[in-house]
Amino acid sequence: MRYASIRNLDISNGENVGVSLFVQGCPFHCHNCFNSNTWDFNGGKEWTPQIKERFIQLIDRPYIKRISFLGGECLADQNLHEVLQLIKEIRNLFPNKTIWLYTGYSWENIMNYKSCSSDNFDYIEESYVDGLYEIRKEIISLCDIVVDGEYIDEKRDLTLEWRGSSNQRVIDVKQSLAQNKIVLYCD
Repeated sequence: MRYASIRNLDISNGENVGVSLFVQGCPFHCHNCFNSNTWDFNGGKEWTPQIKERFIQLIDRPYIKRISFLGGECLADQNLHEVLQLIKEIRNLFPNKTIWLYTGYSWENIMNYKSCSSDNFDYIEESYVDGLYEIRKEIISLCDIVVDGEYIDEKRDLTLEWRGSSNQRVIDVKQSLAQNKIVLYCD
């Protein structure tokens, strides 16, 4: 995995004071994206064990209440395995801190991808795709809040909290999974 930046003492990408990781690489390329420098999967910097250790140290302070994962696209195929391992480690080390994840994928596409996909895969490809979507679902299940949906410039709304366009939703993951329907954290 590669990353674009780490924002310490971040107050804009979720509730409370947090640390935010901007992963590198995005397949969506939203028009007028505020972070288009993160699109290139070969850009940014290498995610090393030393960077990971420093990231964990930034989180390990009592006034840090939240960790946010943004991009780029955290759920892009190239980022999935490292993001999953990192979120598992954070959840284990800091069970009382809130994890936010921003993604261009919709909740429906992540949780019910077969019903959203019209692609016909042969058995091997379908098995591979199934595996990727299972990892995405596992990542989501470890988060507290997901902000879903691509940024749509025509729906830009600067009055919205924690998102840039009105199609994006701030989803309470635990409640959504428990009720088997989307439960918004805020409107």
